[in-house]
Amino acid sequence: MTANKLLPDYPLAHAASMPDRIYLTQPTGGGQVVDYTWAQVVDQSRRIAAHLAGRGFPPGARIAMLSKNCAHFIMAELAIWMAGYTTVAIFPTETAATVRYVLEHSGASLLFVGKLDTWEQQKAGVPEALPRIAFPLAPKTDYDTWDAIVARTEPLARPHGRRPEDLAMIMYTSGSTGTPKGVMVSFAAISYAGENIQRRLRELVGEGLDGRVLSYLPLAHSFERSWVEASSLVDGRTRLFFAESLDTFLQDLQRARPTTFISVPRLWLKFQQGVFAKMPPAKLDRLLGIPILGKLVARKVRKGLGLDHVIVAGSGSAPIPPDLIAWYRRIGLPLYEGYGMTEDNSYSHMSDEAHNAPGYVGVAMPGVAVKISPEGEILIKSPARLTGYYKRPDLDAEAFTEDGFFRTGDLGELRADGLLKITGRAKELFKTAKGKYIAPAPVENELNAHPMIELSIVSGVGQPAAYAVVVLAEELRRRLGDPAVRAEVEAEMARLLDTVNAHLPDYAQLQMIVIAREPWTIENGCLTPTMKLKRAGIEALLAPRVEGWYADGRKVQWE
Repeated sequence: MTANKLLPDYPLAHAASMPDRIYLTQPTGGGQVVDYTWAQVVDQSRRIAAHLAGRGFPPGARIAMLSKNCAHFIMAELAIWMAGYTTVAIFPTETAATVRYVLEHSGASLLFVGKLDTWEQQKAGVPEALPRIAFPLAPKTDYDTWDAIVARTEPLARPHGRRPEDLAMIMYTSGSTGTPKGVMVSFAAISYAGENIQRRLRELVGEGLDGRVLSYLPLAHSFERSWVEASSLVDGRTRLFFAESLDTFLQDLQRARPTTFISVPRLWLKFQQGVFAKMPPAKLDRLLGIPILGKLVARKVRKGLGLDHVIVAGSGSAPIPPDLIAWYRRIGLPLYEGYGMTEDNSYSHMSDEAHNAPGYVGVAMPGVAVKISPEGEILIKSPARLTGYYKRPDLDAEAFTEDGFFRTGDLGELRADGLLKITGRAKELFKTAKGKYIAPAPVENELNAHPMIELSIVSGVGQPAAYAVVVLAEELRRRLGDPAVRAEVEAEMARLLDTVNAHLPDYAQLQMIVIAREPWTIENGCLTPTMKLKRAGIEALLAPRVEGWYADGRKVQWE
């Protein structure tokens, strides 16, 4: 199965058929925004493409982008493709060392510098001789600017023709374990993913409605690149809005009024905890159960979150507690879980109204074949899969079975009706002194479903028993100076420990719950840019205190 057209072809067609339709809406500060129509997007992209082509880079040269999500990220990607080159996007939160690694490993010929919060620290990672271009919202530099180039350059008369097998992008994984790997993505693969995701979303949103999406998860990540950028490039009728900053996120949501909203479990959890901070869970639950009034309350909650126009709500990138999905559905938001990875352009499985069950990630999307290996590993075959790992043929050999299925590294179960359940990550399994493997993800999922908890990690390699460390909800952390609140937290964590252990086998039961002293963040190295746990990093930070916890012996402890 192949794509109908290649991704760069769609914007050219949209600019010709609906030139005045707004595609991108970019906040510029102080509540101001700039809209870009399809005609303007393609015109600016062609001018930047002409500039890039004029530099004489070899065909397929890698052009890098270091930027938060913004309109110019998408226009730059189109320009790079039109000029015959390959994009390399770097997560905007990466350290200088990782920035340097990606630029050098990919052999980047030029870097676009965009919207960034930590550029002063990151710029040390950019090789001195590397040419740079600054996006309009970039930190102040003396680099050649996007606007200046657009103003002085005529549009590229004939965009470079791309073949299905050409390399569209190299996507560097966010590095939850070790050095980032460069996943090579062909135009055939990303185009197939974009077309089929767009088709599915259009079926759910409806043919008569223009889609609205807020783009805020990193565009450097496969999830946002496929489900937001690629699908909207294909669709033409979906308008993309961008978030100005973390502080303005709720206002950005209110402005966008998205019809499709895709997020990661941690943010879905934070949204819920924000609601609970304003209304205790028991009271909200009681109100939602009252006929007529319950519907009004649910609509008010959705509106307060900025999600009252959402038709399609999705969660991906990491497991989400089934109880959290059920809560969102109770407030009238049809939240469904999906499954995918960078290696298949996040195109694998999706739940919907007809295909869903608690703890399951849906059924295979069109063209995707799935099976479970004798060892319990999920194996995927998809037209959207990677070409290979850049400069790592050794990994290519390990990644595929003899019959062409990709080894995901995830453990799972496949129901007769095609619903897939993720039961853990093979590399995350660990043994305590009791000698049996423990999968941490299902236990963490249950802990994370508790309204007091934002994040958790289950560990205990070689220890007498497993243990959990939990990060409390943000609102609760602010009140820990009150001894009564601390006592309440301890009592509730003790009850939770008993509840969780009650249905775990003896070898997997938790000896204790430890309450983290500070939240885990991207900045302190505990989370990846897509907010997955960096297990090795967290465990290294905890290591000096673990023996003391076991010696202490209490069921609930403070880090």
